[in-house]
Amino acid sequence: MKTTEINKSALQTTGTLAPDGPVYMLNLLRYKEYADYNNAAGPSPCSGREVYMQRYVREFRRLADERGVRLLFLGSVGINLVAPDTEQWDDVALVEYPDFSTFRDIVDSIAYLEDAEPHRLAALEDWRLIATNKVAL
Repeated sequence: MKTTEINKSALQTTGTLAPDGPVYMLNLLRYKEYADYNNAAGPSPCSGREVYMQRYVREFRRLADERGVRLLFLGSVGINLVAPDTEQWDDVALVEYPDFSTFRDIVDSIAYLEDAEPHRLAALEDWRLIATNKVAL
């Protein structure tokens, strides 16, 4: 199942996440060959990866940097060693948030919805976003 929408009902709960500690978001990203703004007039055609990296990331960082959000890792997928053939991803990102409410505040903000989300939707063919807590070993 392809999806690029955040599950709004899942935002209303913290599930098993610790309510006051850091949250790590695992992003699995597959880009569109060409970004699609639903035929809205806009800049010349470019790839989904270009839109994501140049437009979405710029707008997201503007909102996230002031809230203590950190990109811990960004990498291109080389080989799927254990995954169904239908699970093909271009990039993987791991982002640390001070807590889940910080993530929720960002993605629910008017600034995110107007300035960042349109670029994410135009850029991504498919996406997984998994919220995790660090496990003490």
